[in-house]
Amino acid sequence: MQKKIILEARVNEYAPRTSNPNIPYTADEIVEAAVAARKAGAAILHYHARTADGGATNTVEANAEIIREVRRATDLLILPTLGFISNDADAMKRIDTVATLALDPATKPDIAPIDTGSANLELWDAETRRFENPERLYLNTTESLAHYARTLAEKGVKPKLVSWSVGFTRRAIALMDAGLVRGPAYFLLHLTGGRYITGHPPTEAGLMAHLAFLPDDRPIEWTVNCLGGNLLNIAPAICRLGGHMAIGIGDYPYREFGMPTNADVISRAVEIAQKVGREPATPQEARAILELDGA
Repeated sequence: MQKKIILEARVNEYAPRTSNPNIPYTADEIVEAAVAARKAGAAILHYHARTADGGATNTVEANAEIIREVRRATDLLILPTLGFISNDADAMKRIDTVATLALDPATKPDIAPIDTGSANLELWDAETRRFENPERLYLNTTESLAHYARTLAEKGVKPKLVSWSVGFTRRAIALMDAGLVRGPAYFLLHLTGGRYITGHPPTEAGLMAHLAFLPDDRPIEWTVNCLGGNLLNIAPAICRLGGHMAIGIGDYPYREFGMPTNADVISRAVEIAQKVGREPATPQEARAILELDGA
């Protein structure tokens, strides 16, 4: 029997409603999206706290409200962002909100992301052949990464090792070898499409280039997302190869399907997985697969 597939609903990121009007901003809207995504087959909720008008915020209070309300309504595993845009410019402080949330069992995240390298986050306009936001950098020093890993280990929060390219993967493995991340490691292979050119492209070749550098001598679970592109195009390959999927209208609006909700996109992912014999994991099954606290 094929192992269960873990589906992470990436419900909003910092995407604007001009891309898809179903992007949730407020806590109530995120809860509504979370409940629908759980019914569709999601096991993990990944969200970004937003202001009522869609701005970025990463306060403890905003995140705590979302986590409490989501947990009242559903059993989804909680995976907030570290909030690079809204946080202090000092990368070492990026973990502070998650660390504070973890002090209270009611608001403690189950998982938190560590992007295991720095990335240029400009946009490339192929038509005009110009860069937009050419100065924008997502800075993650190695010292900061070690600090994040130690902090999450102390708080009992599972790190999700976000890899934009092979160099990120190699650094993540080094964190494991240094004893900073215990197995099974949870990797997010972060593909990018459209105007985002930093990551591997959302093709089977782009995915296989990632997988070629995942070691097979230690326990690893891997999932895939795509910023700026349709992840469903390579979903059959992901499912056949034993991976999981992190998908939602926060990463890409999926307007080729009209104006879908997050639940609509999760449902499509479930259909693809089932065609190759894989059923969606429940949150409790995902907890066991990833060996989270409370499994």
